[in-house]
Amino acid sequence: MNVWLIIIVTGIITYAIRLSFIFLFEHKDIPPTLQRWLKYVPPAVFAAIIFPEIFVRDGSVDGSPGNPRLVAGLIAALVAWRTKNVLLTILTGMAALLILQAILNQF
Repeated sequence: MNVWLIIIVTGIITYAIRLSFIFLFEHKDIPPTLQRWLKYVPPAVFAAIIFPEIFVRDGSVDGSPGNPRLVAGLIAALVAWRTKNVLLTILTGMAALLILQAILNQF
């Protein structure tokens, strides 16, 4: 029961925080400087989530070509750059990771 209570309360708090910004800027224009700064938030959050998953392996930084997550991430980045297709990028990255992990587990 405690777990469900925590999930519900966390959801309500998250919703309230997001709703507060909608009400705060409902009748106001966001300054151009703040708009420019806010454009960098999604890439920064994305990098903060993805880079540790790609580069940290078994508790230490692994930037070697033997790191399947790094290689799969590079393949996915190449697909994203060439196609600009999010779904294709995700599927390609996942497939590359699964294939690379299967190959490395053979050795």
